[in-house]
Amino acid sequence: MKSRIWLAFALITTVFWGVWGAFIEIPEKNGFPATLGYSVWALTMLPCAVVALRIAGWRLEYDRRSVLLGCLVGFLGAGGQLVLFETLRLGPAYLVFPIISLYPVLTIILSVSILKEKASRKAWLGIGFALVAVTLLSYQPPNYAVTRGYLWLLLAILVFIAWGTQAWVMKYSNETMRAESIFFYMMASGILLIPLALLMTDFSRPVNWGPKGPWLAALIQVLNSIGALCLVYAVRYGKAIIVVPMTALAPVLTIIISLTFWGVIPHPVIISGMVFASVAIVLMAE
Repeated sequence: MKSRIWLAFALITTVFWGVWGAFIEIPEKNGFPATLGYSVWALTMLPCAVVALRIAGWRLEYDRRSVLLGCLVGFLGAGGQLVLFETLRLGPAYLVFPIISLYPVLTIILSVSILKEKASRKAWLGIGFALVAVTLLSYQPPNYAVTRGYLWLLLAILVFIAWGTQAWVMKYSNETMRAESIFFYMMASGILLIPLALLMTDFSRPVNWGPKGPWLAALIQVLNSIGALCLVYAVRYGKAIIVVPMTALAPVLTIIISLTFWGVIPHPVIISGMVFASVAIVLMAE
């Protein structure tokens, strides 16, 4: 990581995902279901993929290995998102999110044990602070909702594995593929899963097809897509054990924006997470 370009891309991802997280619920509150929001997000990946390929001189790896690895990265990320929708339907958010938020731990384990990534003592300290931060930032007030069996737990663990593995596969793929090709296959995988998202949508309820529905969702979801593209570049030029925990701290900006726009005062646990996150970013960025 002699070049600091990885840090620039990681920070762009963190900022864009933080802003995206602050506004993502608006279309849903306006009557545009989250599953349809997924579909819109998948489509916003398309123009980003075109830009990426333009940067790469329209060169796309299409050998079997590249297609399999690229699609695996895409299906792990997009598929995990769809599984999360079902998880939250079966289990309470205050139990689900703390489990899923620890996915960087799996990325770190895989990257250190298989890719042999290393970091300085200061960076490891920052990683430790980041892992504590993402746990605290995922805090949801207990609603004591009745869970429906243990399927929600199995699904939550599945999302944890999918997202934790995704970044490792992304780094592994970057060793033989262009980042632009990886993102192209991520886009293709996301679009291929749109029919599944439509099947998960309850069309018996009214859907807002107006400007505050899909069009507003597109403006917000494109932030997610740009962030995903920058993540691929960040992982390419940096170490997954540092990039992933750093980008997982995007909720800090989400909380700040929510406080500014809607006056939402975060819980003391979340405030503690913001402190840990701030220290973690400083340590990992040095």
